[in-house]
Amino acid sequence: MISIRGRVAVRMERGAIRYGPVSTIDLDTWRHLPAAQQPDWPDRAELDRVVRELATMPPLVFAGECDQLKERLAAVTRGEAFVLQGGDCAETFSGATADNVRNKLKTLLQMAIVLTYAGRVPVVKIGRMAGQFAKPRSKPVEVRDGVELPAYRGDMVNGFDFTAEARRPDPARLLRAYHCSAATLNLARAFTKGGYADLRQVHAWNQDFVAESPAGQRYERLAREIDQALAFIKACGGDPSEFHTVEFYSSHEALILEYESALTRIDSRTGLPYDVSAHMVWIGERTRQLDGAHVEFASKIRNPIGVKLGPTTTPEEALALIEKLNPENEPGRLTLITRMGAKKIRDVLPPLVEKVTANGAAVAWVCDPMHGNTFEAPSGHKTRRLDDILDEVAGFFEVHHALGTHPGGIHIEFTGDDVTECVGGGHEIVEEDLALRYETTCDPRLNRSQSLDLAFRVAELYRAR
Repeated sequence: MISIRGRVAVRMERGAIRYGPVSTIDLDTWRHLPAAQQPDWPDRAELDRVVRELATMPPLVFAGECDQLKERLAAVTRGEAFVLQGGDCAETFSGATADNVRNKLKTLLQMAIVLTYAGRVPVVKIGRMAGQFAKPRSKPVEVRDGVELPAYRGDMVNGFDFTAEARRPDPARLLRAYHCSAATLNLARAFTKGGYADLRQVHAWNQDFVAESPAGQRYERLAREIDQALAFIKACGGDPSEFHTVEFYSSHEALILEYESALTRIDSRTGLPYDVSAHMVWIGERTRQLDGAHVEFASKIRNPIGVKLGPTTTPEEALALIEKLNPENEPGRLTLITRMGAKKIRDVLPPLVEKVTANGAAVAWVCDPMHGNTFEAPSGHKTRRLDDILDEVAGFFEVHHALGTHPGGIHIEFTGDDVTECVGGGHEIVEEDLALRYETTCDPRLNRSQSLDLAFRVAELYRAR
């Protein structure tokens, strides 16, 4: 627990008092407020033990890296850059492998290449990974054949198998989530800093599917242009080795507050608190209550923060969230992630953007075109149409173009694997194909080819602004 005595942070641990860095922030105020979407932990003593252990663990990210991301997002706020944020709907412990991490990074890098080169805009690359192990649910229980069990809330909380043992919330999973996040971040850093992300690898990233995928063939043509541009730079005396690495940041929904709180640290440079579980965390549509624990917690940490805004959000609610989460109006601090649905975005988004802009709020606007476009196929599979996703993105750009504001990015759920979870795309998947490779534990994801289809469309929309 951290409390404040004057300008000195007083940390009370096991009855002792230790004076720490200067701070004026009480980090435990969220505990006194209603916290939505939290597991019903059956063993509080075990939860307390795990939280104490997590509090001793090394940081997964560093405060300086969070500040760097904030600077990049400030450029987005000013209309000088674009955010590409994406990854799994819900990561799994079994998915924290080198192949899975590499494939997701490969897809993210390919999308970023398309947006950077074809859209002619700097791209801030943020993975929805290394911590996205928990999910909010619309119902607390699931019923199958008359049997009722707790809903699956992500591997951080319980298991996917429909058994009483698997669905029992287990605090030990918080520790495993930490270790899987550490492994994923280590792999991501190795791939992005060790040469795999070198722009001269653009062809190698594509060799495994270019011949079969229309999106891959289109990407290959762009890759050849990049090769020619790099050769020109070299011929002019430039150094293509400057393109050897990329900046990559991690993010996840700050849903399980015991986990996020245990991984909050006081930065030795500034005396300010950072959630060191990720560079950026966001508050979901189901947990953005102004008087709730999630907004309160996020208001106290200094990371870049995102907030999901669904179609019921009013301009007044948006302004209240901005005031709570970014009272100093710091550029790069707050990203508003809209998730309206293709049929609603053109009607619902304009009043929000107008009111926020008129108020002078320094925010980045990002479009989540996934969550408002989910439906159930006749087979019972939850799915999304790529055409609806593309249409919501188009509506997002149309609104911002009409209002003279900056369409700052996209936030998507995708995988680097050849799954059949969303319908449509250049290599078209129809509803009858869904059962072929439907592998998600929660929401349907775009596959690699569909992700590239989306990237090319976004690049076209960006250039047309």
